[in-house]
Amino acid sequence: MGDYGAYVWSCYGLTLVIVVFLSWRARLRHKRVYRDIEVRLKALEDRE
Repeated sequence: MGDYGAYVWSCYGLTLVIVVFLSWRARLRHKRVYRDIEVRLKALEDRE
């Protein structure tokens, strides 16, 4: 890598951080959507 080692490894590190962050956000959103669906289903059941 020569003189470009710091640049290459910082790009790998930044990419890893972004992938982990996006994965974490997707899991949170997934949980939130399912929780919202459960609440809506419960409301529909209570209405009947």
